[in-house]
Order: sequence, then C-alpha cells, then structure tokens
Amino acid sequence: MESEDQSSEFNADEHGHKPHPKNDKGPWWKVMCLTGVDYFSTLGYQPGIAYIAAGLLSPIATAILVLLTLFGALPVYYKVATYSPNGQGSLAMLEELLTSWRGKTLVLVLLGFAATDFIITITLSAADAAAHITANPILSKILPFGQMGLTTLLILLLGAIFIKGFGEAIGLSVVLVSVYLVLNLATVVAAGIELSHSLDHFSKWSDQLLVDHHSIWNMLGISMVLFPKLALGLSGFETGVAVMPLVKGSNRADASAEEELKGRIDHTKKLLLTSALIMSVFLIASSFATTLLIEPADFQEGGAANGRALSYLCHKLLGEVLGTVYDLSSISILWFAGASAMAGLLNLVPRYLPRYGMAPDWASAKNPLVIFLTAVALAVTIIFKANVDAQAGAYATGVLVLITSAALAVTLKVWASAKIARFSYALITLIFLYTTVLNIKERPDGLHIATFFITAILLTSIISRALRSTELRIREVVLDSTAKQFIKDDPDQEIRLVAHRPGGDLEKAEQEAMTTHKLHNEYLIFVEVTVSDASQFKLRQVIVRGEQVGRFRVLKCTSPAIPNAIAALLLHVRDATKRQAHIYMGWTEGNPLLYVIRFIFLGEGETAPVTREILREAEVDPIKRPKVHVG
Repeated sequence: MESEDQSSEFNADEHGHKPHPKNDKGPWWKVMCLTGVDYFSTLGYQPGIAYIAAGLLSPIATAILVLLTLFGALPVYYKVATYSPNGQGSLAMLEELLTSWRGKTLVLVLLGFAATDFIITITLSAADAAAHITANPILSKILPFGQMGLTTLLILLLGAIFIKGFGEAIGLSVVLVSVYLVLNLATVVAAGIELSHSLDHFSKWSDQLLVDHHSIWNMLGISMVLFPKLALGLSGFETGVAVMPLVKGSNRADASAEEELKGRIDHTKKLLLTSALIMSVFLIASSFATTLLIEPADFQEGGAANGRALSYLCHKLLGEVLGTVYDLSSISILWFAGASAMAGLLNLVPRYLPRYGMAPDWASAKNPLVIFLTAVALAVTIIFKANVDAQAGAYATGVLVLITSAALAVTLKVWASAKIARFSYALITLIFLYTTVLNIKERPDGLHIATFFITAILLTSIISRALRSTELRIREVVLDSTAKQFIKDDPDQEIRLVAHRPGGDLEKAEQEAMTTHKLHNEYLIFVEVTVSDASQFKLRQVIVRGEQVGRFRVLKCTSPAIPNAIAALLLHVRDATKRQAHIYMGWTEGNPLLYVIRFIFLGEGETAPVTREILREAEVDPIKRPKVHVG
C-alpha cells in the first residue's frame, strides 16, 4: 500500500499538481462542509423530486437509497480514498488499471459524464435557488426577474466571481452548511411535532399505500424499480474524494509525509461516513415530512412546493420570517454548490485533457476555461428552460455513472488480492450498474446530454491531438555514460545520426545511408526509438542508452512517439556539444493519410517530415536548427 500511495503522490506532482500548502488545509469536519455544499444542498430539491418520481412510495424508495448509500457507495469510496489520497478519484484509478488508449478512452468518456454531473449541478442549483426567490413574497419583489432571468443571473455571477478569484472557500462553506443544516433540522423537528399531534397523516398514508399496492412486498418491489430516480441523494461522494488534498492529516508540525498521508486517508473516511450519516437521516426525515404534510398537487410544476418542498414546510410550520431565512440559506448554499461544481471542473479538465494532448493551451488557463464553462451552463439552462425537475434525470445520470465507475475501479483493484471482498464489490458494482441503466431507461435525457459532452470531448480531443502532435513533447533528454562517450568520440565538427528501426540489419542500414546520402566513412551513430505508450502525450524525461553492437554505435530509447524523441535528441546533442546535428532517414512508402493516423495514435509513421516540422517549431533560427536529410 505504501508504494501505491507514494506512486500516486509522485504522479500528482508529475502531472503538474502542486501540493496544497499546509495553511490551506483544514480539519476534516471543516472540509466536510466544502463537499457538503454539494451533498447537503440537494435537500433543497430532493424531497420534491422524490415525490414526483415515487409518489406515496417516496419514503420507502428513499430508505432503499439510504441503504445503498451506507452499504454500497460508502465502502466503495473508502477504498477510493485509500487508493487515491491526492484527490485523483476513480478516473485516475481506471486510467492506471487500463493502460494505453483503453484507459484514456474510458477516461474521456467518463469525463463526459463528469461534465454532465458538474454542469447540471451548476444549472440545477441555480434554477432551484431561483425557484426559492420567485416563491418568496419578499425576495420576488426585490428581484423580479422571473425563473429564467434569475437562473441566468446567478450563473453569470458565479462565473464573474471565479474570474475575479474565489478564496476562503472552506470558511464560507462551514457557515453556509451549519446554518442550512440547523434550519433543516428545525423544519423536520417541527414536522415531526405536527405529525405527532395528528396521527391521521400517517394512517391516511399507510391506508392509501395498501389500497394502491395491496402488500408490503409489492411496495418494496415497486420501490426497488423507482429508487434510481432518487439518485440525486448520492451526489456528494465524488466531491468528498476530490477535496482530500485539503484535509489536514496531522496537527503535528514534524509529522512525516507518510504519517500525513495516512492521517489524511483516515480523516477523509470520517468525512465520508459523517456526511453520509447526516444526509441519510435528513433524507428519511424530509421524505416522510414532505410526503405526509404536503398535498400532491403542490409538488407538481407550478405548485407551491415544486423544487422547494422543505422550504414550503418551513414557511407553513415556522412562519414567514424563518421561512424567508430558510430561503436565503437555501439560495446561498445552492449557489455555492454551483461554485463547488465549477471548482471541480476547473480541477478536472486541466488534470487530464492537456496531459493527453487533447485540449488547446487555453484549457489550462483558468479564466478562458471559466468563460467557456459559464457559456455551456447558460446553454444548458436555456435548453431545460431553467426547470428543476427537467434536469434531475441528467444530473442523476452523471452521478450514477461516476459512482458505478468508482465501484468498477475498486473491484478491479482488489480482485487479485481480496478474494472474498472482491465479490462484495462486484455485487455493489452490479447494483449501481442496474441503477444507472434503469435511470437512463426511464429518463434518457440524461444520456442525451452526456452523449453530447462525450462526443464534444472526443472530437475536440482528436482535433487537438492532431494539431499539437508536432510539439516537442519531451521535457528532458538524459544520455548515459556510453551514449555520452559515443558523442564525445565523434571527431567531426558535425554530429551525424542515422535513424534505424529496432531489430533491423545495421550493416544494410549503414550501406543504404552511405549510398543514399553520399557519405564517405563518416563517423555515424545509429538511433533506435522504441514506441512505449503511444497514448501518452508529454514525457518528462527520455533516457538514452548507448550500446556497442559489433562495430556499430547505437543510441536506444523509448518514447510515446518516434519523431518527437528524435527531434528532442537532436536538440539536446546540439546544445550539449555546440555542434550542428544531422539525422539521416529514408522515405516511408504508403498512404500518407494512413501514416498521419498511425503517427497520431501509434507514435510512428512518416517520421522524416514530422521530425522536421517539430524541429521547425522548436527552433525558429534555420541556421541553428538541426538538419533532417531524407533520401
């Protein structure tokens, strides 16, 4: 386990993610509030969506969801936290488990679902915050812009604040979550008192269930089919892992890196457990309270409780003043949930796409990415007409696919080592897969928007990969002692390298080079590049080994792409020796388009012209530029 954790830490650094300074970290319960703005804010709309989906069966379907939360999602994300303590999450686990293009393609597809999850979090939260404003008699007069206008305004405000800079997130989230949970607690307690004064509510509910469904087994069976529609109540787990780097592992200033990492994992598990327990209690309580105390017509579109069931109860049971305070609290936490999602996207997109060579340079810059994501959120808001219920399916699809991928990643990770536990995780994966498929079947709009994001990501990724393929892509070239000696022994003022396919006949290659390029007993060094993982875009370091093969001097290395490695080697040799570097190659016969595709996806193809183009971009001075000779 230590080696895996240390590897994750190294990978995080290698991928350009700077460790969070210690003063940016906080106790786990404070960081829980940061993920809680996403997780707990779903109470603003979850009870109403649950009733629309399941009707009188809402409390039973919610209870099934709670069981899946505590005995399915929670154990899975315990493992995810253990295997990715730097917040990489299940996507990084799958990328590691499924190498080459299989892993990267899966990650790109899952990024589409993650984008669905986070974008819909922004739009759904803003729409629900707008619903709280329009339904409040005081706030609606102060902000008389209507549902669509208010939703648009909140999204634009969110984008503007991120462009300016979003600091003190943990401290603000603690205040928002604390106030919101206290008000929700007051509301459900008031509802409990109301129900205790009149047991008719419960008896009418239970009697109607028996009339409609005849037996508890029918109720359970139908609830098992309906509960996937309530999947919004699972939304906080991926965020809970994503905020791991902010969790303080130890209060000791002299704690070792290993102790800090172990403490971070342990505290994150406390974070996940506590947030799951809090949310489970509120889900059950709010489901009973809203189902028994609100008229069915009020849940429907245009009804007083639509998109704001608990707020409706708060106004009804605790008065307009506390109801308005509840609305203000709901608006704040829902808006901040959008901020949490925006932060997640700003972390997710630069983490993968630029590293794959599948995003333009601006995708790594915050402000252009914020503007782009804000524009996408506005487009989604227009498509769904700022309707809370209409977006629930898309949101649930994104959440469920990410949790299913996490369950699959954990199952694959433990399959070889935990022979008993692996069947438990496999069962959890199948349950989540069933839940996801059922949700998509019932509400295909979620798959439609996810498909749009997936298609957009794949198309732009391929185009970007092609456009960026002539970048140098290799940060550093290191020659071993033998390779350095080969270069040092070269008596000429120019270094002459000959490209050679590994495993080929060196005698024949030398003769062809001499004949084709009219060389006469010059000091030649052969270069052999073996393609490693062609799906990898940038490489931090290429190590070049010198090897004496009979009378021939050969430089050998591995790289994701042959032309980029040769170009990097030529530039390194030129800079190290202050002499001009040459590479001699032969033309490759065949379909040019096929070779372009082979180069982009397999790292090999028409090497000579691509090498020259890479050198042309890397060195603007044609006199200093290493020379490529083709014949």
